[in-house]
Amino acid sequence: MTATLKDMTSSFTPSNAAPGATSGAGYAKGFLDFAVSKGAPRDKLLELAKIDARDIDDLDKRIPLASYVALVEAGAALLNEPAIALQYGEAVRMQDISIVGLICEACETTIEVGTQLNRYWRLVLDGDESAPAGIVRLVKQDDGLWMEVTSRVFNSNPRMVEAEFARLVWNTRTMFASNAEFQKIGFPLAVQFSYDEPPYRAEYDRVFGVPLEFGTKWNAIRVDPRFLSLKQPPVSRYVFGVLSERAKAMLKSLENAKTTRGRVESLLILVLHQGEPSIERISEKMGLSRPTLYRRLKAEGITFEKLLDELRHQMALHYLNDKKVSVNETAYLIGFSDPSAFSRAFKRWTGKSPRESRRLSPA
Repeated sequence: MTATLKDMTSSFTPSNAAPGATSGAGYAKGFLDFAVSKGAPRDKLLELAKIDARDIDDLDKRIPLASYVALVEAGAALLNEPAIALQYGEAVRMQDISIVGLICEACETTIEVGTQLNRYWRLVLDGDESAPAGIVRLVKQDDGLWMEVTSRVFNSNPRMVEAEFARLVWNTRTMFASNAEFQKIGFPLAVQFSYDEPPYRAEYDRVFGVPLEFGTKWNAIRVDPRFLSLKQPPVSRYVFGVLSERAKAMLKSLENAKTTRGRVESLLILVLHQGEPSIERISEKMGLSRPTLYRRLKAEGITFEKLLDELRHQMALHYLNDKKVSVNETAYLIGFSDPSAFSRAFKRWTGKSPRESRRLSPA
C-alpha cells in the first residue's frame, strides 16, 4: 500500500526557524527531474509541494526552503521511498544543479573547495543569519578532524542534510576515483548526525559505507587531514564548462599576448570566479613583486584596477550575449559577491541593466 505524505514525513519535522530562508531553484528542479525519472508524476509532485513550475524554470529564481523540503517529502510519499533524499544526493551532482558545484569543481585543492563553498553558499541556502562566516568549518577533536555544518537552518532540515551529505560524499568519491592517494586515505572516515536514527538506517549504511552515529551534537564529517591537501583533477571543460566559445577564443588570444596587460588578463580570467582578485595575488603568480607589476602596467598606460574593471565589462558582455548562463551566474563568474553590485557596475558600463542587455542581445 502506498504511504501517505503524513506517514512519510513522520520521522522528520523541519524547523520553523528562519521562515524567510530560500533555496536555489536548481535544487528543486534537480529533485523534480530525479523523482520523475523514478516514476513519480511531475504534476502531482508540484501540486503537493505547492510549487509553480514557472518558479523553477530559471536558475536566477529562488523558492522558499520549505517548498523544496515539501517537494522532497512529496517524492518520498509518492514513490514510497523514505530514503529518497539520500538517493537524490548520491545520484545527482552539485555541478548539474548549481553554479556553486561548478566553482567547487574548478578549485585546485580540496581545502579551496571549503573556501569557495563558504563564499557562495547563499546561492544554495539564503536567509540564514546563523552562519555569517560560511556554512562549514573544520574542528579538531581528540578523535580527529571534523568538518562541521554551522548553519542552523540547514541542520534543522534533515532532508537537506541527507541530500547534501550524500552529494558531497559521492561527488568526492567520483572525482577522485582514480587517485591512488585518495583511495589510501578514504573519505569520509565517519559521519555524525544531530537527529535520531531513521527507520531506513540500512540505506545510510549503503550510501556512506563508514561508521555512522545519530543523535549527536552536530552534523559533521570526519576527514583525514591529508585529504585537505589533495589536488583535484583538472576539469575537462575550461574553467567549469560555462564559458562561451568567444570567451575561450579571447583567452587564447590573451595567452599569446606578449604585453604585461595580456599576461595579467589571462591570469585574471582564470581566477575571477573565486572572488575579488588582488594585484598581490596576480603579481605572485607572475613571479613579480607588487611594485614591479604596478610599474609595468603603468608603463603600458593602465592600472590594475582599471584593467580589472574593463575585463569584467568585456566578460560580462560575452556571458550575457551568449545566453548560456544567467544574470546572477554572470555576476559570480566575474568576481562579484553581490549580484546587485554587479548590476550597478553593468549600468555604469553600458547604461542598461544586465537583464535588459541580455534581452536585447541577438539570439
